[in-house]
Amino acid sequence: MRLVIQRVSHASVTVYKEGHEYDKEYVEYKDEIGKGLMILVGIEETDSTDDIEWLTSKVSAIRIFDDENGIMNLSIKDIDGECLAISQFTLFASTKKGNRPSWFRAAKQDISEPLYNVYCKVLEEKLGKEVHRGVFGADMKVELCNDGPVTILIDSKNRE
Repeated sequence: MRLVIQRVSHASVTVYKEGHEYDKEYVEYKDEIGKGLMILVGIEETDSTDDIEWLTSKVSAIRIFDDENGIMNLSIKDIDGECLAISQFTLFASTKKGNRPSWFRAAKQDISEPLYNVYCKVLEEKLGKEVHRGVFGADMKVELCNDGPVTILIDSKNRE
């Protein structure tokens, strides 16, 4: 499982009815957060609940928010921040051959969607609050203001 974590001042995800991108009258789904973490979640076929447990522990405790001295010393829990988790199969793009990425490492929906939902649920339990989400498999428009910028990559297969 692979995550891209971004410290944000705000972030949102919007899904529009097909053929009506960016038309406010045709919004099917929208969710947004204030200060916190926007997390892209990529899942591969070999991922399991063990990967979820390790990653949610990391995300809930990683100290990337500034303390009173401007030092990154606080976690999402310390600042009572919010999280927005977006499923993102393209995190497993292979670009070794040619110019068109291949997605052979990304898990198919029957594996990835349940694992994504479990990831969000376990993270909610560790944070003690709702994890906002995108719509699995939808064409989503994601907007964010990266604070810092701070962007962290975490792969559960590279724990050491």
